[in-house]
Amino acid sequence: MSEIIPVRGLTNAEFFARHAALGRVGLVGGNAFVDRVIARAERHVVPERKWSRWTHAFLFQGTRPDGHHWVIESDLDIHRKHIRLGVQENRVAKFEDDRTYSTLAILDFGLTPEEERRLIAVSLDLVANRARYSLRELLGTLIAMKFAGPRGEANRLEREHSYYCSALVRHVFREAGVDLLPGLEVKHTTPEELSRSPRPHRMWVLEREIPTSTLTTAARKLRRTLAAVRRARRRRSPDPG
Repeated sequence: MSEIIPVRGLTNAEFFARHAALGRVGLVGGNAFVDRVIARAERHVVPERKWSRWTHAFLFQGTRPDGHHWVIESDLDIHRKHIRLGVQENRVAKFEDDRTYSTLAILDFGLTPEEERRLIAVSLDLVANRARYSLRELLGTLIAMKFAGPRGEANRLEREHSYYCSALVRHVFREAGVDLLPGLEVKHTTPEELSRSPRPHRMWVLEREIPTSTLTTAARKLRRTLAAVRRARRRRSPDPG
């Protein structure tokens, strides 16, 4: 049986220090435009049809000799002229800005030491072999969710040796012998569905008050942007006459 444990009064850094550990899964909800697009799209897999709280997922490696928690993730990481697109290792400090990442959770699936070892081994192999981040597959998942496509079948935009964030987490768990979402194709996995895995787990959720005005403003901005995109597409469409 799964247990959800609310946590209050901590910063992101304090939350990670208290609950991050080898083999656990991290979920965050960001405030960037792409995060809002993903959160909105995931409403199709939320029973209440609300926007999801989770837009990115990653795997904890544990603490290294430098004293920092490290994670393995698939992400688009851009710093000035340095770009990394794919599976990579980062310090969890990347997610410690409370304003940028306002929603956090950590999931513990109760892995055995051998499952943890296999999990990290598979993940590091993907890092070493430069597995790519797949925007195509993410788009394929968003389309399947919106139009109720067959998500037990292969992602129609699947690419070899490519994973977006939550698909990576799901893949390495399954390769380690743990299937978090039986019946759902790996490359259709969303962060929201990881949070609802039927496998028994504990889930610590950092609860933080977010002003209603902030949420309303973000929703309005997203609706305006999507409306502008639709208008632009209509203008580009050829005249049927």
